[in-house]
Amino acid sequence: MRIRVGLGYDVHQLKPGRPCILGGVAFDSTLGPDGHSDADVLLHAICDAILGAAGLRDIGYHFPNTDESFKNADSRDLLKQVMRLVGQEGYRVENVDATLVSEQPKISPKIQEMKDSIAGLCGIDSNAVGVKATTSEKLGFIGREEGIEAQAVVLLIKE
Repeated sequence: MRIRVGLGYDVHQLKPGRPCILGGVAFDSTLGPDGHSDADVLLHAICDAILGAAGLRDIGYHFPNTDESFKNADSRDLLKQVMRLVGQEGYRVENVDATLVSEQPKISPKIQEMKDSIAGLCGIDSNAVGVKATTSEKLGFIGREEGIEAQAVVLLIKE
């Protein structure tokens, strides 16, 4: 058995009027992440962690923001494509652990829904997915509600 660990990170600016989708789950919020796709910062960090663990470059390489076919893309579809790529390399996801850093929206009420969404996309049990939430204690761009950040770690197994 061969194991690989990957680390993913993403940050997006928050803008009024943008939908707020995190971990494939819609949040009721006056602010949403801004980006070329749906800007799901959590799924982007998870994609990067998976791609990195498999040595397959980053999300921007595979889904460039200069490619109009990814304009307003659903990040769940991007993660499905990432799962196909790592599957072709013989890897499977064993577990995911992620942290969202945000003042808004409040993450805690939808953690289980996000865990279930991520688990379904990665083909693992929801108890193999950790989603944690924290704030930046009103410090920096996150504290001023100008942005949102996500970090993720994944374990891949090749048998």
